[in-house]
Order: sequence, then C-alpha cells, then structure tokens
Amino acid sequence: MPTVGVKRDLLFQALGQSYTEEEFNDLCFEFGLELDEVTTEKQIISKERGGDQSLGASEDVIFKVDIPANRYDLLCLEGLARGLLVFQGKLPIPRYRAVQPANGAPMQLLIIKPETAHIRPHAVAAVLRGITFTEAVYDSFIDLQDKLHQNLCRKRSLVAIGTHDLDTIRGPFTYDARPPGQIRFRPLAQNKEFTALELMDLYATDSHLKQYLPIIRDSAVYPVISDADGVVLSMPPIINGHHSRITLDTRNVLIECTATDLTKAKMVLDTLVCMFSQYCREAYTVESVQVETPAGEKCVYPTLKYRTEVIDVSTVNSNIGISQTSDQLAALLTRMCLSCAPDGQRLAVEVPPTRHDILHVCDVVEDVAIAYGYNNVRWSIPEIGLTAVQNPLNKLSDQIRHQVAECGFTEALTFSLCSKEDVGSKMRKDIAQLPAVHISNPKTLEFQVARTTLVPGLLRTLAANRKMPLPLRLFEVSDVVLKDRLADTGARNERRLAAVSYSKSSGFEVIHGLLDRLMQLLEVSWGEQAGYCLRQADDASYFPGRCADVMAYGQPIGRLGVLHPDVITRFELNLPCSALEISLEPFL
Repeated sequence: MPTVGVKRDLLFQALGQSYTEEEFNDLCFEFGLELDEVTTEKQIISKERGGDQSLGASEDVIFKVDIPANRYDLLCLEGLARGLLVFQGKLPIPRYRAVQPANGAPMQLLIIKPETAHIRPHAVAAVLRGITFTEAVYDSFIDLQDKLHQNLCRKRSLVAIGTHDLDTIRGPFTYDARPPGQIRFRPLAQNKEFTALELMDLYATDSHLKQYLPIIRDSAVYPVISDADGVVLSMPPIINGHHSRITLDTRNVLIECTATDLTKAKMVLDTLVCMFSQYCREAYTVESVQVETPAGEKCVYPTLKYRTEVIDVSTVNSNIGISQTSDQLAALLTRMCLSCAPDGQRLAVEVPPTRHDILHVCDVVEDVAIAYGYNNVRWSIPEIGLTAVQNPLNKLSDQIRHQVAECGFTEALTFSLCSKEDVGSKMRKDIAQLPAVHISNPKTLEFQVARTTLVPGLLRTLAANRKMPLPLRLFEVSDVVLKDRLADTGARNERRLAAVSYSKSSGFEVIHGLLDRLMQLLEVSWGEQAGYCLRQADDASYFPGRCADVMAYGQPIGRLGVLHPDVITRFELNLPCSALEISLEPFL
C-alpha cells in the first residue's frame, strides 16, 4: 500500500479539529486506513520559494498514513481531509462539475498530431481556473502528481502529467512527435536551452528522472507539446518546460496528460482536478478543454462522469452479516462519499468521478462494511456445517512430490514466466507454433511468455548447478499455461510433473523407472486401452529414435526420452540428459 505523509498541523487545520495520536489512529482505523508512523521533519524557512536567504528552521510533525492502493482520491492531504470530513458528517459530499469558459469565451484546444501514434497516442486536458496556491497547497499539488506517476501511471509508462501556467502561453496547443534533433527548449530548473538528445545525456545521471528515460530514448520520435507561438511546454514523459512553470502566483493552470492508455489518462485527470478544484474561484468546478484527435474527432475533457450502481438491500446485509434498513445503508454509504437514494428494498448508489476503485457492487458492499465498522459485526456460527477439504489436484500433487523425492530426485521450483528462446529455439521449436501466452509489456527478456513446459526451467536449474556431484536428478510438479479458445480467459492452467536425469550416461532407464513407479502408485496397470504404455514419437527436442509418448487410457498424457544434443548445449550443459513430462490431471 502507498504511504502518504501529511503535516499534522495542516491536516488538523483542514479537519477543523486537533486530535491526539491515539484519537487520530482510531479515526483512521474506522475509515479503513492505518496510521503507520509519526515522524518529524526539519525544513528551512526562506524569504521566497527557492531563495538562498533563510530566516530559520521549523520542525513539522508528519503523519504517515497507509492508503489502499486503489484509493487514488486519498493520496493527498486534500483528498484525505475531505474523505474524513464527509465520513464524520462534517462536510456534504462535493459535486464536481465540468464547466464552459466564462463570458462565452471559446474552450482551449489541444490538437493531437498523427505522428504521436508511434509513441504515446492519447492526450487529455483540463483547466483549473482562478486557483489560489499557498506554499502548502503547491507542495501538495506536486506531491500528488508524483504519487500518481508512481502508482496509477506505472512510473509514467502509461500516463505522464504536465501542468502549466495558462497565463504565460497561448492556445491552441499542439501535441506532436518529432525527431529528437528537432526538439529544443529550456527545461525546468535549467538556465539554457537543450536539444532532446542533450537532455537524455543531461538526465542520465539525475536520480529522479533517469528512470523515465528508457520510455522514449530508443524511439525515432519524441513526444512534445507546444503552444500557438511554438513555445515548448513539455517533452512527456520526461520534463516540463521552464517557460510555463507553475509558481505561487499562478492563477490559471492548464493540466495535460499524455498516455498510452486513454482510460488511465481520464482517471488521472479526474483525480487531479477533483482534488484541487476546491481552491478554484468557484469550488469543485473545472474548465473543460477540447481535444482534437488525428481522425478529426473532437472530445471534451475532463469527463467527470457519475454513474449509478443498483444493489439489493438483502445482498448487502447477507454479505456482511448485518441487518440494516435501506435508509440506514444509505446513511452509511453517504459517509463513504457515495450518494445513495433508497428505493424500497434496492439502493441506487451514485459513484462519483473520484471513486475509480468502485468497479463492482461488491466494492459498494465493502464500503458499507467499513462505515458500519468491522468490529460491530456480530460473530455467529454458520447455520450450515461446512467441512474444508483439500483440492483434489493439490492433494495428488503433494503426494506425488513425496514419492518422487523418495525415488532420489530433488525438487525444484522454477519461474512460471520464461523467455521465448527457452520454450522455443532452445528446445528446437518454433515459438509461433506453440500455444504460448505472451506478455504484452515484458519488463525483461527473461520473462516474455508463460511457460508451456516445465523442462526448460529444470534445464536452467541444472546449468546453474552443473558443478555439483553427478548424477543430478531434478523434478518439479507445477502448472504450465496453454492457450485454449474454449476457456473463458482464452488460456488455461495444466498441472504437470517433469523430471530430468543428468549424468555421464543418458539415464533413460532412471526416467523410465520413475514413470513405472508413478503408475504403480496411481494404480494404473500396463496396457494399451485400460492402462498405460509407450508409443514411438518424433519430437525435435529429443534425440531421434529415443523419444516416446506416454499413453494412458488410450490418450497421450506426456512424453519421455533422451534430449537432443543441441538442446543440451543451448542450455550450457555438456553431458547427456533424459527427461520426462506428463500431465497429472487425467488421474483425478
């Protein structure tokens, strides 16, 4: 869970009341949060922000509060204080509105160029009009952007936020993608202009920004946002421009979010503008911005969409184990910033644009439980006697593990994800012909696909332990992942057993003996129809003529044989190796 550090005095000022640490801890617990730590922080008080002349030092008490990872609306002091005030009934639920510019002025326009499709194709924007910044509000504004970047934005890979002083720039604004040599501007906190390539070198040693450089570094074009005069506002997701920087004197803020995921961009924009719209000239209002897509479609942001979830009173009561009327449940939901209209035995719950964590009616039930108080739910013995039993597949797997270990094999536990080469070229297979589930955005080359076989993982383990005394005999009982059009998710898990024997001789008789022992334990007799048998097979991963399908009840359940020398050498091994891999699911 993310931890939000807020200054105690500022928080108590926002709450309109002071608390002891114990009282505030109890309030957080009732609201479903946890006061993790209380620390102090020294800061220098300057004549002006960023100045060199100091007037002294102060020591602030910091409350560090653990926030659920999906509660983006509580990641700043404003959202936390607002949620607690509504929870205590001291503040009505705010109503967020997207409004048109005053006095009939046209909306600000952001034009997305087609070239952005090569790197970050989406953008949304909004204006906070007439906002008043204090030093504390400014710090909170920047801090919320940082937390959203690390959390919802996935370190800016999905969404990058840019904020600009609207009075220093002129629309319409253009979101384009240009070759890095054609981008030149003065970035934040710098006293001269740089090209995009020079910025990559400049920030390569920056502790804060260097982690974001790989997002665009290898691209042929870099994203850039500029105004009608050609002034560069930002080069997302790296840095904003110095010209449009936000200061304490800023009164109108343009917020733009560029993204690879449009849904996430909308969520980030909604969260940011809702949290700080309370400081606008007209509280809880946000000025809309028109965004023109490359296809010519014109969209207006922010959406600030409210939606309604309908849920039965009986469903809420039965799931939690309470007995509340519809009016009582509506009052509980109101405390959680969810407006509710009772309608007989049903509740119409209005989900605001700040609560993107509400995905299903079960999330509404959870909020009722929090507002009611988990400690207030009475313990009761279930009316139906329930006896827990182990999952049959897991029980069989555990029994198999013990028996294979008693046969002299050592258990290994390998990664469920592997590289394409591990299950493909290293096994002398074409990855395109395998039912492999590919990861859309793998972080490393070692984790590109879900494994379709357990053998490569065992061979990698052998390679890491090849200096150990021979023979090396390893096994694993675990799941593989296979594409399956008949499955709801398009893929399914299959529990398998794999074993390898690595020594100066192939050890095929050892693997064959292990198979016979397993079938004896599973009470499967030798026979082509009613039992098990071996049938000659051709497999590129195995030595020609040294491979067989394992048949059980007339169906192939796996394969055993001596691995091909090419497979062995590709896994950095140099001695013969035999392998067995069978599915355990037919024996349930």
